[in-house]
Amino acid sequence: MSGLDPISWAIILLLIGCAMIVLEVFLPSGGILSFLSVAAFVASLTMAFRHDATTGFGFMILTVFAVPAVVALAFKYWPHTPMGKSFLGEIPSEEEMQTDDPRRELVGRVGIAKSKMLPSGAVLIDDRLVDAVSQGTAIDVGDAVVVVEVRANRVVVRSADESEARQVSVEPSEMLSKPIEELGLESFDDPLG
Repeated sequence: MSGLDPISWAIILLLIGCAMIVLEVFLPSGGILSFLSVAAFVASLTMAFRHDATTGFGFMILTVFAVPAVVALAFKYWPHTPMGKSFLGEIPSEEEMQTDDPRRELVGRVGIAKSKMLPSGAVLIDDRLVDAVSQGTAIDVGDAVVVVEVRANRVVVRSADESEARQVSVEPSEMLSKPIEELGLESFDDPLG
């Protein structure tokens, strides 16, 4: 070997190992560069332990933290490289991801379930019949629902609480089919009893 001391060799081999890991991320080699980087890390640790045990354990701890950090940074910047852009395609901007779906205006509106939602079904909102998906709970026919979000091609609803359910206009024919407790009328004591 040349006139470099073991610590200098350990540092150089550690940097070579990190560089090979980054190259493996950018230029997939089928594991060849990964194998060479592991060999460089082992050689780096061997050189550090040749100097003394304290330096060897210091390099071991440095390797344990440096390798994941280097890999994370490589994967963070990879989509912004020419190879990453050609592999993944252009990353859409926030404006491009927003669609001009007219159903977005339904968020926050209250409607009535027209079919049993297990988890999908039909909902009547502002005299429009809309296909919707519940947030995971089953919703019975005639229950009031609130539109939570519109994502992709789905309108997501949840069961409405009592104050929200009062906002829904119920047709008179539907009022007769509901139990009196659901109509929000106060119960009276039986005057004859």
